[in-house]
Amino acid sequence: MFVAVAEAKGFRAAGARLGVSGSAVSQGMRRLEERLGVALVQRTTRNVRLTPAGERLYAAARHAMDQLTAAVNEVSELGSEPRGTLRLNVSSAAESFLNGPLLAGFLDAHPHVRLDLFVSDEPLDIVTEGYDAGIRLGEVIDRDMIAVPVSGDLRLVVVGAPSYFARRRKPKHPRELVDHECINWHPSADAPPYRWEFTENGRDFSVDVGARVLTNDPTLNVRLARAGAGLALADDRAREYVARGELATVLEEFSTPFPGFYLYYPQRRHASPALRALVDYLRSGRSKTKGHSRHR
Repeated sequence: MFVAVAEAKGFRAAGARLGVSGSAVSQGMRRLEERLGVALVQRTTRNVRLTPAGERLYAAARHAMDQLTAAVNEVSELGSEPRGTLRLNVSSAAESFLNGPLLAGFLDAHPHVRLDLFVSDEPLDIVTEGYDAGIRLGEVIDRDMIAVPVSGDLRLVVVGAPSYFARRRKPKHPRELVDHECINWHPSADAPPYRWEFTENGRDFSVDVGARVLTNDPTLNVRLARAGAGLALADDRAREYVARGELATVLEEFSTPFPGFYLYYPQRRHASPALRALVDYLRSGRSKTKGHSRHR
């Protein structure tokens, strides 16, 4: 009753939610305050507001009720097939790992689950924006999140087309990139261009390569590099073009693997059956391919 009053901001509205009269809610609140010996709400002619003591009790009571609801839902779902819509926020780079058999296999295994995927590189709070989970690079995920590997380690390499190298000499060191035409990336219109990262003798460093072309789409960057527009920093999506000779890699000795993509969601939120099914599917797939998921 107290939680209903706190959220409805009125006795009548809380009563309507609970199926009782507003006067019954008012009397119940008075009995609760008398029992606790402290005022929980401030009554006005139009609504009620929580006192500092009420705010404190509401925070604890809401959390406890969420846990209770989650427990009831979890028990009620035992033995039932996961169903419902799973909303995922996915970075554009991670999309290339999901458009193959990964998600298709999950959907085939769980026919009652629907996926709502939103591909974006904009930084956001998945909880505030109403997403069940996100998929991003491990290094940008907050430490208080539960993170499940989606890919193995990744490695970014500098690539260019044979037509580009026909007119420009291949760089031998990353610092020479400032003298080349580079196709760079940034996550949003107001974000600075990405500083390309490398490793030399065990030490990491970055290079501000500038940008002859600047986009927010890594796939477009690879296409431009294939057309000879300049050098791009690419991940696994460029592998097939390198194999066909449409792109060539340079400076590979300065490129080292780093943690790849993870599915992440908050620890404090009850995971829906659909999200738990996806987590189980990812973990099962990783265990089957252990030792073969590293960057090749």
